[in-house]
Amino acid sequence: MSDATEDFAPHLKPYADQINGLRRVGHQLWNRGWSLGTSSNYSVVIDRNPLRLLITASGKDKGHLGPNDFVIVDEHGKVTPTNQPKSSAETLLHCTAASRCGAGAVLHTHSVWATTLSQHFFQLGGLRIDDFEMLKGLEGITTHQSSCWLPIFDNTQDIPALQAQVVRYLDEHPEEKCWGYLIRRHGLYTWGKDLAEAARHIEVIEFLLECMGRTLRR
Repeated sequence: MSDATEDFAPHLKPYADQINGLRRVGHQLWNRGWSLGTSSNYSVVIDRNPLRLLITASGKDKGHLGPNDFVIVDEHGKVTPTNQPKSSAETLLHCTAASRCGAGAVLHTHSVWATTLSQHFFQLGGLRIDDFEMLKGLEGITTHQSSCWLPIFDNTQDIPALQAQVVRYLDEHPEEKCWGYLIRRHGLYTWGKDLAEAARHIEVIEFLLECMGRTLRR
């Protein structure tokens, strides 16, 4: 995705490797049909103390991200420096995953299966996936005799309210390992210690969601 002639903005040039990594992942997810139109958003942590993230700018085609289609934000989701494009509308959700779940990278997709299953299982509060071999692709799982619980939160344009739902869930379920969550009729959020792990988690969970969806159709 990179080209030696590409011109990164001065404040983004130190993060060219991270940007090109996100661009490659974005193109792959777009190719899979999981990030169509201008949907989805992706980020990586570039500093921990204080927390800073590099995140996709709002309204960008994720299959064809340019070198400057990214924004640096602080732990509160504020763009810094201020002379940057608008960041993703859901920036605060990335900040929460980084600060509360130790995420080094966060990926959000809008696949058909994540969108439809988030509606189907919404009244149950989440979706549990058991006994699939592919569960071993999730960090910390070593046997197919395991399960993954994906909580489902209601969709809203009030992102601070959605962030509060996620934080409340994490506070109330400290014993439940959380690899990601669904937003009703919206899509999937997942993360990893780095971009490679986050990308693996996206592939694994999207595969498992499709398996669940196809089973329901029988």
